[in-house]
Amino acid sequence: MGRPGLSAEQKRDLWQRWKAGQSLTEIGRALGKHSSSTHFVVSAKGGFVPPARRRRASALTLFEREEISRSLAQGASLRAIARSLGRAPSTISREVRRCGGPGGYRAAPADERAWDQARRPQPCLLARNARLRRIVARKLAREWSPEQISGWLAVAFPGDNALRVSAETIYRSLFIQARGVLKKELVAHLRTRRTMRRSKHASTRGHGKG
Repeated sequence: MGRPGLSAEQKRDLWQRWKAGQSLTEIGRALGKHSSSTHFVVSAKGGFVPPARRRRASALTLFEREEISRSLAQGASLRAIARSLGRAPSTISREVRRCGGPGGYRAAPADERAWDQARRPQPCLLARNARLRRIVARKLAREWSPEQISGWLAVAFPGDNALRVSAETIYRSLFIQARGVLKKELVAHLRTRRTMRRSKHASTRGHGKG
């Protein structure tokens, strides 16, 4: 039987400790988990702290979804629901259609589905710009650092905003292999040879490794 995973609270604690510069061994000890468990969570994100869950200001809230569910059960029309919530009828219609229809709509699953969709990674800059991606890959193969590449692009192409990329974006594309943007073999050309991004606190404390 495999080791039990980490709870949502433990993952929040893990990322706070990782951001503060603790090693994977230290984090595992603090959480009462084997370091392989913490390594699995951190490596899946390439060492980058995932952003906090946030709703768009225009997104439906759980309260509104509960109102939709109750109103549908009472036989209210989509237009009437939209009017009571101060929402466009098209917004309510789309929400209900995507989440089971008038007879199957449930607030909690609909809200969780919305969160899941919001968490889906968007195509990064290098995935959308083939020319930029080729230039970055070529420079990495020559053992340029992401910082050097970012700075060189600004000087070499001063009038072309399409050929701008931050060092952080390059690191993300290298370390989060799920993106599949840059070949993982290019990580070997980084001077640190790390496969995960470490926080600045870790480098000053001297714990680059887990």
